[in-house]
Amino acid sequence: MSGFPQDFVWGCATAAYQIEGAPLEDGKGPSIWDTFAHEPGRIRNGDTGDVACDHYHRWAEDVKMIAGMGHNGYRFSISWPRVLPDGRGQVNERGVDFYSRLVDGLLEAGVAPFATLYHWDLPQALQDRGGWPNRDTAQYFAEYAALMFDRLGDRCPNWITLNEPYVVAELGHLQGIFAPGMQSVEACLACAHHLNLASALGVQAFRASGRAGQIGLTCNLTPMEPLTDSPEDAAATALYDQWINGWWLEPTCRGHYPQQLVEGLAEQMPDIRDGDLELIAEPLDFFGLNYYRRQMVAHDPGYFLNSRVEEGPGTRTDMNWEVHPTSYYDMLSRMVKEYGISSIYLTENGAFYLDTVGPDGEVHDPQRIAYLEQHLAQVERALDDGLPIHGYFLWSLMDNFEWASGFSIRMGIVYTDYPTQRRLPKDSARWYSQVIRNRALPA
Repeated sequence: MSGFPQDFVWGCATAAYQIEGAPLEDGKGPSIWDTFAHEPGRIRNGDTGDVACDHYHRWAEDVKMIAGMGHNGYRFSISWPRVLPDGRGQVNERGVDFYSRLVDGLLEAGVAPFATLYHWDLPQALQDRGGWPNRDTAQYFAEYAALMFDRLGDRCPNWITLNEPYVVAELGHLQGIFAPGMQSVEACLACAHHLNLASALGVQAFRASGRAGQIGLTCNLTPMEPLTDSPEDAAATALYDQWINGWWLEPTCRGHYPQQLVEGLAEQMPDIRDGDLELIAEPLDFFGLNYYRRQMVAHDPGYFLNSRVEEGPGTRTDMNWEVHPTSYYDMLSRMVKEYGISSIYLTENGAFYLDTVGPDGEVHDPQRIAYLEQHLAQVERALDDGLPIHGYFLWSLMDNFEWASGFSIRMGIVYTDYPTQRRLPKDSARWYSQVIRNRALPA
């Protein structure tokens, strides 16, 4: 393999609620995750993001750490209720100033900022108006996006509208295990359509702003394979693939929702108005891929779309997710060959392991290094085959609040000692720095 291009962006990724803390400080309004995490039984061990990694106060230290590890890109998210406490209307200038200082600090350190506008922390005030199942929320998002382009767009040229809208729709509105904790097919599908609308309106607002740069959408696309050779499992897999992958790729790249899915969910489908699909098909400057594993699908009438999803038979992480690197390449190839996507950033990739500080005071995480090496080998393979990949953002910079799992699992290349907030780079951080420095995997 020929290594990685000279202009390849190497970075790490985080999200506001997972690291910032300071949930109501300096005028910030509550988000749905502030509310959800405080509801008994929602989060493992009763954890919340009230402090998390205290990044709101320690951001300068964190930027220095990022630059010191050799990263030339950093993907972060903006907390919508930190800049607009009510979701719209009155701007919280102290919140805007925080992100302005962060962007300036990154630029001074030689690190390119990549800002995600929505990583799941909807203002609670907008949830009280109906949340994402309310079509108006898409327009509120566009207003918020325009504000951020106005305030930060002169220095931040790289933007992502939404992170993993599938998770917001299914886990938040169908399964109910993520905020806001709803369990309704109708709410899930309305949410899913309005997220597509919001992303498109955000792209439209970026283009109208006249700012230089690029804007894209990040999705967690997941390769799906039948659990058995039965025709029933094959049919269930094809249908579920239309939901987890096709619901986002089809309208964005082809201007329509998957037909079989639309027909099968006809009674629950949301109101799709004239012009919606044309708007959603507004071209993106790039597509962001979050990849963690493949999944196996079995026909089962007891589940949504008659499809039961299971992990594959391979090696597992400590989150019990299968490690299947070749599916990374397969999905990248599919994005380009089947959907004609011409520019890709790998916006998340990483693994859960139960890391501990050893007797020598260091964190040795060989399983994570193996995971990253196997997956980056597939990225290198894709680049050698001419696929248009421009950067890789490892999840995550540091251990943080992992949503419903709280602090029980760790995904960072930097160990966070939560009682002291000490940051301790793991072996994987040093390994990743070497890859970046050499622009190649170890021989």
